[in-house]
Amino acid sequence: MSVQMHHVFVYGTLRSGCRNRTIHLPSCESIEAVAAPEFTLRTLGRFPMVHRGGDTAIRGEVLALGDDELAAVDRLEGHPDWYQREVIEVQLAGGGTAQAWIYLMPPESHQDAAVIASGDWVEYLRGLE
Repeated sequence: MSVQMHHVFVYGTLRSGCRNRTIHLPSCESIEAVAAPEFTLRTLGRFPMVHRGGDTAIRGEVLALGDDELAAVDRLEGHPDWYQREVIEVQLAGGGTAQAWIYLMPPESHQDAAVIASGDWVEYLRGLE
């Protein structure tokens, strides 16, 4: 039985060096990527959220996950009740593009949460240190 691979664009706690990556996907490799400037990145304290609308290019990484890993990330992200998973196109470091899943929240949710104008959750965290 072959395992289908899924590309997933992660922008928060599943990025390299972040807590959920270390716990849930420690051996998963990634490539840096950027989503088009069509989104807004907000902080919810211990983790971020992204929604459509806005003009921020979100920085993150693309992971290649098997079916079981994707199901585990769906559970972690509360898909489809908390975050909703959608396909977007991202620019890959070194050139090229990829179609990848992203976990989004509805634009009307958490409108009071602070915007991360840089589009980079990891950079934002470094600024808090």
